[in-house]
Amino acid sequence: MTELQRANQRPLDLDVFIAASPPTVWQFWVDPERMCEWWGIKAELDPHPGGIYRVTMGDDGPVMSGAYVELEPYERLVFLFGWEDGRHGMAPSSTRVEVTLTPEGHGTRLILRHLALRTTDAIDQHQQGWVHFLGELARVVVPAAGHGAPAPDAGA
Repeated sequence: MTELQRANQRPLDLDVFIAASPPTVWQFWVDPERMCEWWGIKAELDPHPGGIYRVTMGDDGPVMSGAYVELEPYERLVFLFGWEDGRHGMAPSSTRVEVTLTPEGHGTRLILRHLALRTTDAIDQHQQGWVHFLGELARVVVPAAGHGAPAPDAGA
């Protein structure tokens, strides 16, 4: 792998605190109805290795398409990520997203790592997208968990 290829594959890392337990947060990544509360208007999810991971972002909006790779309930999930229209040079399942959930106090520390983003534009666009949608996740999970306001951290 060349230095340029290595540079273009740097991971995107984000860190968010959510005032809900890991099992509660987990449901928002594996349940299609819960997924639609924070990320997209339609979700087709089959949460087992090799199962579909497909989210329609809006009316006539882009469709994220991939598959689950690893699932460790309430702790970690990994899925392949790309766009059905190939935006940002990302075909379906062409990148990898790793989500780690760690109990912290009365909530969960969520670490998201998006790997194999190959251009500066893709990194910038996905950082903006993930910051927005993880903020939405923190906002909708808390009422579902029966707690007060969320406390999201700034993206790293």
